[in-house]
Amino acid sequence: MHAYLAGLGTTLSLIVTIGAQNAFVLRQGLMRRHVLATCLFCAVSDAILISAGVLGAGALAGHAPGFLVAMRWGGAAFLLVYGTRAFRAAWRGGASMGGGQGAAGLLATLGVLAALTWLNPHVWLDTVVLIGSISAGWPDKPGFTLGAISGSVLFFFGLGYGARLLAPVFARPAAWRVLDALVGLTMWAIALGLVLKG
Repeated sequence: MHAYLAGLGTTLSLIVTIGAQNAFVLRQGLMRRHVLATCLFCAVSDAILISAGVLGAGALAGHAPGFLVAMRWGGAAFLLVYGTRAFRAAWRGGASMGGGQGAAGLLATLGVLAALTWLNPHVWLDTVVLIGSISAGWPDKPGFTLGAISGSVLFFFGLGYGARLLAPVFARPAAWRVLDALVGLTMWAIALGLVLKG
């Protein structure tokens, strides 16, 4: 139980900061579009990455610096493009609970999520490297891993389905413009951070 709670707390402490993936999940939750698929995709992806980290992929990534460099530049490029789209949506306005940027089909939504998850070095760092490293200090690795995965499931489903509590605020188109601008700033700030680390 101690290992489970440690894994749970580790994931929640790392995942709670608003990043590119979380901003997208929040937006999908507000739009009430593909929320189950969005949350499930993020949780399953985290489960795979966390398990890989516990099994030692973090050490492997440390021995393949070219992999992390490619991830950093690919992630930065994607975030710049996605951030530009968010700024364009904020400039144009007109988004509402019933349409706008979040109205993409399921495959397009999962495509964006795949890029935000699997091309995002921050996701790899948090799940594979950090959680993988922390798990080394726990003899009960299955318990720690299960706790870490549970934290991811709780967070993503809480964010995706809890977003509807903000629906009254986002009934106003101006609120969507602010959200899109904040998403754009978040994406560009993360992209800039990735480039400067190079």
